[in-house]
Amino acid sequence: MSTPSPDALAELRYQLLDWYDAHARVLPWRVPPLEGKGGKRPDPYHVWLSEIMLQQTGVMTVKPYFTAFLKRFPTVQDLAAAPLDEILGLWAGLGYYARARNLHEGAKAIAALGGFPMGEAGLRSIKGIGPYTAAAVAAIAFDLPHVPVDGNIERVLSRLWLIQAALPAAKPIFREAASRFEHPHRPGDFAQAMMDLGATICTPRNPICGLCPWSKVCKAYEKGCANDYPKKQPKKLKPVRYGVAFVVLGPDGLLVRRRLNEGLLGGMLEVPNLAWRDTPYETDACVLQGFDPRADWISCDSVRHVFTHFDLRMQVLAVRLSEISNLEGYHRLAPEAVSQAALPSLMQKIIASGLKALNLL
Repeated sequence: MSTPSPDALAELRYQLLDWYDAHARVLPWRVPPLEGKGGKRPDPYHVWLSEIMLQQTGVMTVKPYFTAFLKRFPTVQDLAAAPLDEILGLWAGLGYYARARNLHEGAKAIAALGGFPMGEAGLRSIKGIGPYTAAAVAAIAFDLPHVPVDGNIERVLSRLWLIQAALPAAKPIFREAASRFEHPHRPGDFAQAMMDLGATICTPRNPICGLCPWSKVCKAYEKGCANDYPKKQPKKLKPVRYGVAFVVLGPDGLLVRRRLNEGLLGGMLEVPNLAWRDTPYETDACVLQGFDPRADWISCDSVRHVFTHFDLRMQVLAVRLSEISNLEGYHRLAPEAVSQAALPSLMQKIIASGLKALNLL
């Protein structure tokens, strides 16, 4: 990859900003480019909140969650003062729940500081803010000269300059390539323009090159090979893990408990379930969990759930009991409260499978 001249880079910047002024996406956390040119800056809280939500998640999914969070927590101080349970409840269904826990810890740190640190280094000192998020908030909220590099921007750069290095190992190479664009002229708008270009024009498959402001200088467009970039290392097959979950319904609700704060789905509610492992359970699961196997257990539809690093297959058993002995660490959740509770989507699927088998759905 040759190094473009400063004049060539400047021309690319102005071309992209002209395109962005005309075609910027309208997003609830964004200040439109013309307002930005007039001196209006986005609220750092809105930028930070949206960037945390957008990690591993699409814009259309995030929009209603962002709106709900702002309605309930209008300021970072409100978010800091909220109980974690309430935050997890609003986050339920968005996935990657460590983000919600880090969001809460980050909000408390920011509130204690009296506001957001302006520099990238200060932002990275906040729990849950890594290099990408720090660069994004610094550029978008404070107009500092940084170019955050997400998947969209990696794709644009790889095609523009035919970067042969394979992701994800080559991320440092892409950060170095993006840094060539760092400059004092509208860095916040430029960062968002790069994101929009990748999201709407330079898409993973069948990019709309005829509408791209950089098509005349794009090496991939010139060679007709855009779909071959970015280069990626071969994906490893995801391992499969297995578990058994129990939907236990008594007269005062479903039996649930809260997971420990650390680890996968930390701090979220769950129904009783056996530890996930690499082989299916072949012995009596009820006995392993400590339930009476003589109860009228119903075998329900199994549940499959995809995590980042493995696929999970859950056998589901359900029972309706006239009374439930008090079990340490458990409490009751009314079936009608399931949709409002801090339940991850995995547990929502499991409960739906159990209630369906019990003829309650």
